[in-house]
Amino acid sequence: MNAQTEHFLIPGAVGPLQCALDLPDPEIFAAPLGLALVAHPHPLYGGTMDNKVAQTLARTFTGLGYAAVRMNFRGVGQSAGTHDAGIGETDDMALLLAHMRTRYPTLPLALAGFSFGTFVQACLQQRLIQAGTPAERLVLVGAAAGKWAMPEIPANTILIHGEQDDTIPLSAVLDWLRPQDIPVTVIPGADHFFHRRLHHIKQLVTSMWDKPA
Repeated sequence: MNAQTEHFLIPGAVGPLQCALDLPDPEIFAAPLGLALVAHPHPLYGGTMDNKVAQTLARTFTGLGYAAVRMNFRGVGQSAGTHDAGIGETDDMALLLAHMRTRYPTLPLALAGFSFGTFVQACLQQRLIQAGTPAERLVLVGAAAGKWAMPEIPANTILIHGEQDDTIPLSAVLDWLRPQDIPVTVIPGADHFFHRRLHHIKQLVTSMWDKPA
């Protein structure tokens, strides 16, 4: 993605997993302030870690001083295996987190995902909550409500959705959030992939990041 991107493979349950680590500008940040894991959209519909929304999320986090790591899900790029309906993908994301903790054992953790990736990250956050080690913040863009059995999420989750998303209708997201009483920020005119509106994602996450959880 930029000169501060490291590419590497980690061992997964069914073979190697391809990853990319985006680091914050060393001229601004002497060391990363946090660690962010970013998950991409559905692998069977062309989703990769180089998806524009996933890259926008990674850039947003590096701008906040975080080390942002992305991973190709099973069967994508150099990652082994086949699509596992979100279960194996959540396992793999947990393996990536464990791997990154060997490098950054104590940094605050953020989880971020787009589309199918929101299901994976919401499931991982649920596991971390059960283990007593939740991520500091969860960021879900184009949450896959109605497409996948999205679990409950923490009240401080940042949610962003496109008004004109015809892949995951806003109404489905509202139906999922209503019982939890959690707000969502809607970008007017935005479709599922936020064409010509990617800058709003960066602006919104950055503006909401320093607000009290």
